[in-house]
Amino acid sequence: MFENLVNLVKEHAGDAIVNNPAIPNEHNDAAISDTATGIMDALKSQIASGNGANVAGLLSSSGNISSNPMVTNIVQSVAGGLMSKFGLDATAANSIVASMVPNVLNSLTKKTNDPNDKSFDLQGILSAVGGGNLDIASIIGQVAGGGNATGGIAGMLKGLFGK
Repeated sequence: MFENLVNLVKEHAGDAIVNNPAIPNEHNDAAISDTATGIMDALKSQIASGNGANVAGLLSSSGNISSNPMVTNIVQSVAGGLMSKFGLDATAANSIVASMVPNVLNSLTKKTNDPNDKSFDLQGILSAVGGGNLDIASIIGQVAGGGNATGGIAGMLKGLFGK
């Protein structure tokens, strides 16, 4: 799963990383890998904070997710990682991640929701970021608002996990 995320970041890294003089060319691969790691770590942090339903909702959304507050948190987290790893100032780091990370996340959600694309699936992503400690039943309950949900993400999660 992580390798697929790295490849997705590479697809969007053109001007943000590869053609950016703030990241020397010899560090492009490390910056791409660190961006993917930052995205995974931010999702893991959201799950650890009890926001599994929000992560599942983000990953299963069908529209542009750029305005989602979780995306803002992920962008800030990735920018902070690039600043500390590569000595970038806040302006350079934010410039790198401002459009790239939301575009990566939009592509990730599209691929996750495309039944013809097997590179990502919701169950695999939730397992990877949940570290095996993810209570799927609880997430379904949170997404469903504690009620009996038969559609949307709750229905999809129920179908994936046989609940």
